[in-house]
Amino acid sequence: MLYLLLGGAALALYLWAKGRKLPMLKRREWRVLTAALAVVCFTAAVAVSLRGSWGAGIVLAVTGLGLAGSARKATLSPQPPRTDAMSLDEARRTLGVGATATRQEVQEAYTRLMRAVHPDKGGTAGLAAQLNAARDRLLSK
Repeated sequence: MLYLLLGGAALALYLWAKGRKLPMLKRREWRVLTAALAVVCFTAAVAVSLRGSWGAGIVLAVTGLGLAGSARKATLSPQPPRTDAMSLDEARRTLGVGATATRQEVQEAYTRLMRAVHPDKGGTAGLAAQLNAARDRLLSK
């Protein structure tokens, strides 16, 4: 238990000396770190309670519950979908076709890119939506 306290004090001293948060704590990994700390708190609560110190065990258990709850919260909010129409130049850049591309070239570029970024193949729905919007914009001109 003493080692946990010394480690926490060393981390607090480091953060205080830096005067800012660590870059890691600004990203999604914060949730993983928080969940790991919750597991450590629960383990320490069991160990301390078995030794007879119920007060410290309860404090560690409540701290673990708080950390586990904060690990479940989403830290990054999704970006809202675009509401403005895509320009012709932006659609051409998205599909990688030139200004003189035919309908067939647009469709071939769309098919090639969609195979790579389709959500069923490990891509994201946002990229697929951008490709769909670019294809629709270029084919409707």
